[in-house]
Amino acid sequence: MLFWLTELSDGGDFFNLFRYITFRAGMAFGTALIFGFIFGRPLINLLRRKQGKGQPIRDDGPQSHFAKAGTPTMGGLLILSALTISTLLWARLDNPYVWIVLLVTLAFGLIGFADDYAKVTKQNTKGVSSRIRFILGLVIAGLAAWAAARFHPEGLTNQLAMPFFKDALINLGIFFVPFGMIVIVGAANAVNLTDGLDGLAIMPVMIAAGTIGVIAYVVGTSTMANYLGVHAVPGTAELVIFASALIGGGLGFLWYNAPPAAVFMGDTGSLALGGALGAMAVCTKHEIVLAIVGGLFVVEALSVIIQVLYYKRTRKRIFLMAPIHHHFEKKGWAEPQIVIRFWIISLILAMIGLATLKVR
Repeated sequence: MLFWLTELSDGGDFFNLFRYITFRAGMAFGTALIFGFIFGRPLINLLRRKQGKGQPIRDDGPQSHFAKAGTPTMGGLLILSALTISTLLWARLDNPYVWIVLLVTLAFGLIGFADDYAKVTKQNTKGVSSRIRFILGLVIAGLAAWAAARFHPEGLTNQLAMPFFKDALINLGIFFVPFGMIVIVGAANAVNLTDGLDGLAIMPVMIAAGTIGVIAYVVGTSTMANYLGVHAVPGTAELVIFASALIGGGLGFLWYNAPPAAVFMGDTGSLALGGALGAMAVCTKHEIVLAIVGGLFVVEALSVIIQVLYYKRTRKRIFLMAPIHHHFEKKGWAEPQIVIRFWIISLILAMIGLATLKVR
């Protein structure tokens, strides 16, 4: 919104700063971060009063988790509020990619909010039916993938770009939208499964968002895209504003979510943030790279799928408990040890993802 202040500029004054994505990205980060610091504690106090017993704890979970009883959930509201306000203030609102990613984020956040609300009011860990959540997620993701395909440059429409190979494109045709649906819904649910320990999900999400944000800036700038050997997608550079706002809001949340957590992000946050990552990947034509950068989320999701399928077939378990972070808890790893090691893995995967931006 503040981008329109450039109309007051004569080209050499303060208002000219608003033309620069880097300036607006920094301001978006700062705005979201300050918002989180200011409104974090009041929101936590409000959630604690309204929720009473807080988020229900799984009966079959690690024993250490019972000490977290009474901790309020829906802390994702803090991230989404900071992210939305900051994005609307600093991003160009005439950019379709910004709206696609923002609306996907808020829509998945609404699904997560309904699930969290059901869990808290019923004091039951089941919440909204998984089938309903899945169907709603598919509808949202389908609309987002269709919209992204409409705005992609003609040569990339319905194409799947392969990392490391600039000239390698796979024409998905009518299957691009279903593929985009899988990417977005898969990312949303993978982040949701990862959110099981204090601070575990939010840092890898910020790392992935920062990485995809850098990629968005590169592919959205034709000179940089050509130099680094990737397909140019004009307009996606503006997603750096969204990514910066997400990181700022995420850090503001992490201040209160650091062990021992004063609040959980809940499905309100995890589904929304995962959906955001998926939507950014679809818009920038870097769906495969998201699987690399978000490899931690992929492993978490696969651990659940493998556990369920193997148990149905053999009545035995491969992991002591799924998702896999609970497996390491059962093996005696301390919660902070698991969290920090998973953060390190996320950073390594981010570096690998950035390596796909090869220099010619």
